[in-house]
Amino acid sequence: MTAMTAMPVLTWKTLTAAAALLALAPALTPTPGPAARAQTPGYRPDQGEASMTPALPPTLSPRQQAAIEDRWLARRLDTLVPALMREHGIDMWVLVAREYMEDPVVSTMLNATSLRARRRTILLFHDPGDGQPVERLTVSRYDLGDYFKAAWDPDSQPDQWQRLAALIAARDPDTIALNVSPLTAFADGLTHSQHQDLLAALPERLAKRIVPGFPLAIGWLETRTTDEMAYYPHVVRTAHAIIGEGLSRAVITPDETSAADVQWWYRQRIARLGLDAWFHPSVAVIRRGEPEMLRGDVVIRPGDMLWTDFGIVYLGLNTDTQHLGYVLRPGETEAPAGLRAGLAAANRVQDALTASFRLGDTGNEILARARARAIDAGLEPSIYSHPIGFHGHGAGASIGFWDNQGPAPKGEYRLRADTAWSIELNATLAVPEWGGQRVEFRLEEDAFFDGETVRYIDGRQTRFHLIAPF
Repeated sequence: MTAMTAMPVLTWKTLTAAAALLALAPALTPTPGPAARAQTPGYRPDQGEASMTPALPPTLSPRQQAAIEDRWLARRLDTLVPALMREHGIDMWVLVAREYMEDPVVSTMLNATSLRARRRTILLFHDPGDGQPVERLTVSRYDLGDYFKAAWDPDSQPDQWQRLAALIAARDPDTIALNVSPLTAFADGLTHSQHQDLLAALPERLAKRIVPGFPLAIGWLETRTTDEMAYYPHVVRTAHAIIGEGLSRAVITPDETSAADVQWWYRQRIARLGLDAWFHPSVAVIRRGEPEMLRGDVVIRPGDMLWTDFGIVYLGLNTDTQHLGYVLRPGETEAPAGLRAGLAAANRVQDALTASFRLGDTGNEILARARARAIDAGLEPSIYSHPIGFHGHGAGASIGFWDNQGPAPKGEYRLRADTAWSIELNATLAVPEWGGQRVEFRLEEDAFFDGETVRYIDGRQTRFHLIAPF
């Protein structure tokens, strides 16, 4: 078993312990994580009860969020970085970021009151071996909280690069990882000029020991810890609650409200809650007789199917969700059977994909297996799923792209345990009530892979959000 797979698994006991952090926010009752919910009588995450119209949980204050995120950071630095360095045989990891040009990894290693790199921030991790703790330094004037000790006095050595070179030479590592990668931005945070200056400062014997930081950068970003997963359900539940409110008569008045109105309502709602959006919400109308989605100022009418793509950033974690709504016609109490069949078909594609996750397989292998299962079941799938966590389109394996349903270079990365996913896809189906019109039913739900099974973090949609006509 590798160092990474030996990390604590998510159990009811560990989730309960991690949820104790919520003492920082007495008014907030934590939403239990996947393992805990599986033991809750009557809870059916596969049926989507938790994802339709839940009450909006209380929102933590910035100070409460900062305390939680800093505790997460401390544990990640203490446990995850050493595990990754030892798994991949790397003695030293050097990260360099300039103010407003942060390396994606450095951005997630700064504590809550540091926020950004200062001028030039250099972080250095060194594993001395023999089971000793990994050393953490910042080649800066000042400490970074309690996480990185300052290791540069400009009065005695004005050249920051020379100080870094001296620190490296004194430790004489066999391997020095730098975040330079043509494959992904997540492992390519070292800019060209900073790379040149670093190489110029190093003697040739050390420069020859440089290796890609790719496995460290991706492993750090993609891995979700027990602490984080105790809170991720709360984050996703918040997103689900906002979506449910937007796809309701609280926001939509048929024959008056436009798709753009709902988009901007979402943005305003997010802002009022003190949260961030990592992309502008999408809202579109799928209408009988219209071959394409209708967007912008199109007015929503009875009989329309609505689609939204929505994501928030909360506690440093991202959500990415696509749900479907339906505007009832007078006398209707549910969506037409053909539309309900389309939603069910998309759920079956979800099932084909989540059943295809296998630890150690590439994203391309998982895509091929999932598509074969769905097609054998008589479905017409399109799968384009991605990791999620510190970023919306997160680090890790890609499982298909909307414009490429075959193997791709980004799909060659292998699936690891303790990773979160946006299960994003669609199924196309002819709708009899719409004259046989072929309709794409697009769904996206956030999930967690523990190395064996995939569970939705806060359920999934299996029925439409219904908007009454009057």
